[in-house]
Amino acid sequence: MPFAINGKFTSQPITGVQRVAYELTRAMQMRAHPGDEVEVFVPQDIIEPGALLKRQRRLPWLRGTLWEQITLPLAARGVTLLNFCNTNPVLKRRQIVMVHDMAVYDVPHGFSRKFLLWYRFCFAMLPRMDPTILTVSMFSKARICEHLKIAESRVSVVTPGADHLDRVVSDASITERLGLEKDAYCVIVGSLDARKNLQRVLDAVGRLKHRRDIRFVVVGGRNPRIFGNGSVSSSTNAEQVIWAGFVSDGELKALYGNAGCLIFPSLYEGFGLPPLEAMYCGCPVIASTRTSIPEACGDAAMYCDATSVDDIAEKISLMMTDDALRQRYRAKGLLHAREYRWDRSAQKLLDILQGRASDSLAALAPNVSAG
Repeated sequence: MPFAINGKFTSQPITGVQRVAYELTRAMQMRAHPGDEVEVFVPQDIIEPGALLKRQRRLPWLRGTLWEQITLPLAARGVTLLNFCNTNPVLKRRQIVMVHDMAVYDVPHGFSRKFLLWYRFCFAMLPRMDPTILTVSMFSKARICEHLKIAESRVSVVTPGADHLDRVVSDASITERLGLEKDAYCVIVGSLDARKNLQRVLDAVGRLKHRRDIRFVVVGGRNPRIFGNGSVSSSTNAEQVIWAGFVSDGELKALYGNAGCLIFPSLYEGFGLPPLEAMYCGCPVIASTRTSIPEACGDAAMYCDATSVDDIAEKISLMMTDDALRQRYRAKGLLHAREYRWDRSAQKLLDILQGRASDSLAALAPNVSAG
């Protein structure tokens, strides 16, 4: 049974979902013999790193959702399509769909009405289409089964890896540019999505004014319109907070490698890749106890109550003032993160595909015998 990959993600900026799609595709292709790599159908506006994938078939008609819903299924007739980024062609038969989380049901307030309606429609179609469904954690599997009324046997978990960072060259110039000293600052993944809980971290920083020696580096976009509407206050203890903006992979690796800790108090995650990436770089992690995060971090993170500003502040103070404690979490994190490798994830996915192909052949056998 031939397989092909929905390469819509190759035209999108890399976030967690696109990272999983790219790395799984790359790892699957690396395992294949030259010329036998699984084919990737890509749109005309492909960008790096997706543009570096092998065996691409460029489909030049339409873009975005229209490309995925019209162009892609026409080109993918006769093959089973692998979709790694939550959505898929709703009228295509023979598909495998990776659904990362059920946030549009569990935390709908973080999305626009248009986004909610489209994603809920796509998810509502899945039980009718009867595809193989993949996800990234046991937490997400449970939420998928509950919301979509799908049997557990139809959902398989393929966890992400962290070893893509082996290909990233650390760019230490960012620590020099921002005036940062090793172990004297905390990294915060600063998405403005309310689920990331950035405001409580900033409020916790306000509780640590007596620790003027600790600095807090917020990585991510800083949209003045959103900051201005009261969602997040950017003025909290401004002298200790550094807004780094968007950074390259090399700069992020350097920030992780020299930080005292990563603070990750997210309220909702399908998996939570940043803590694993930080651990892989030798960065201790303070993480939320919510949703999938303890599943991803195991016993290698210090946990905080993500709804308590005081507890977040207390855990930051504890981690940043105890060198021995920080070293223990650094060592535990390194061991834990190295268990998550993309080649292992790709092998599990290939086993699932092989099982699906075998099931399809078995289903055809009675008809062949009857003929």
